[in-house]
Amino acid sequence: MNTKLVESLLQAILSLSDEERSLLEEKLFFNSSEASTHDLMLLAQTGEAFKFLENEPDIYSLDDGEPI
Repeated sequence: MNTKLVESLLQAILSLSDEERSLLEEKLFFNSSEASTHDLMLLAQTGEAFKFLENEPDIYSLDDGEPI
């Protein structure tokens, strides 16, 4: 086992900012060939596939008496 390499990597990781660490975690632990949840949310938000919902009536409210 190359303990010097592991120690060097650990020091490099610990020196990263929170944002850089998050990016590293994403690259290490998630399959980057698939769209991320954030990417899918942006697509749904900026695309117009759900635009028709803007004109839907509000049929549910907190006053319905049904538990949410």
